[in-house]
Amino acid sequence: MTKILIADDNAQVRAALRICLELNPDWQVCGEAENGQAAVDMVQYLQPDIVLLDYSMPIMNGLDAARLIAARSPECPLLMFTMFASRQLSSLAREAGIQAVISKDVGGMSAIVEAVRNATRKSA
Repeated sequence: MTKILIADDNAQVRAALRICLELNPDWQVCGEAENGQAAVDMVQYLQPDIVLLDYSMPIMNGLDAARLIAARSPECPLLMFTMFASRQLSSLAREAGIQAVISKDVGGMSAIVEAVRNATRKSA
């Protein structure tokens, strides 16, 4: 069972992601964080297999959270799901340890499911 942590400040986005991800019987959303600092803290005790991070969150953004998570749990794949996808953000995300940046546009949910599928293949 692949455990996934979702970090997004919008509860509706977290709920939609949970529904989409848990359609796969091999995936379980083990936790939800409303900001980057909560995500960093939750990674320590939940030990997820994959972390989905929004870029723009209060207290700590997704890039800063990714840097801390990658330093503490380098084996954990990190994915970013954001309204602000750009070439520049993708470059900064890679430097922070994020494997992929997915846009929250039309088709975003299917793109995140595919990114999680790819991350599970790479970590297997």
